[in-house]
Amino acid sequence: TNRLNVSGAGLSGEIPRQIGKLSNLYFIDLSNNRFTGPIPSEIGNLVKLNFLYLQDNNLSGPIPKEIGNLIGLKRLFLSSNHLSGPIPKEIGNLINLEYLYLFKNHLTGSIPNQIGYLTVLYKLDFSSNHLTGSIPLEIGKLVNLNSIRLFKNKLSGSLPSNLKNLTQLEFLFIEDNNFNGDVADQIKNLKSLKHFNYKNKLKP
Repeated sequence: TNRLNVSGAGLSGEIPRQIGKLSNLYFIDLSNNRFTGPIPSEIGNLVKLNFLYLQDNNLSGPIPKEIGNLIGLKRLFLSSNHLSGPIPKEIGNLINLEYLYLFKNHLTGSIPNQIGYLTVLYKLDFSSNHLTGSIPLEIGKLVNLNSIRLFKNKLSGSLPSNLKNLTQLEFLFIEDNNFNGDVADQIKNLKSLKHFNYKNKLKP
């Protein structure tokens, strides 16, 4: 089989580095276990991967930049862990990515401009981290986005002017940050928008 699914199996300890030798896998689901320690950089050897589910564990340390080797990846779920450090700019290599879930971690630094290469991205969720800086202008290139969730971070500045390009966007949750500026002007052209939460620490 080309699938490895041990979701909810009660496994603990570190993810073994030997996982990088399972080069024919296209599907890995290690979610909802008690894995600790880092995401092994050897995971970048699994170039046939389409689906990587590591959410709901106790993983720590940085997101390895080698994840950028997985250019066939469609879904990357790293949410609900203890991952720290920046979002690697190599994430921009994942041009087939449809779902990018990094929420509920301890990630810091800014959202990399390279996010603009993920042009088929459908759902983006970086909520409940410690991200700083402004939303990069490049996010306006992600015209297939249905959902942006950035709430509970330390993001600042005004919303990018080309947010109006996101005509498919239905969900925009950016509350509990430090944004400012005229938000109404930015979102009035988002014809598909159904749910919008903005409440920020600074007055607009």
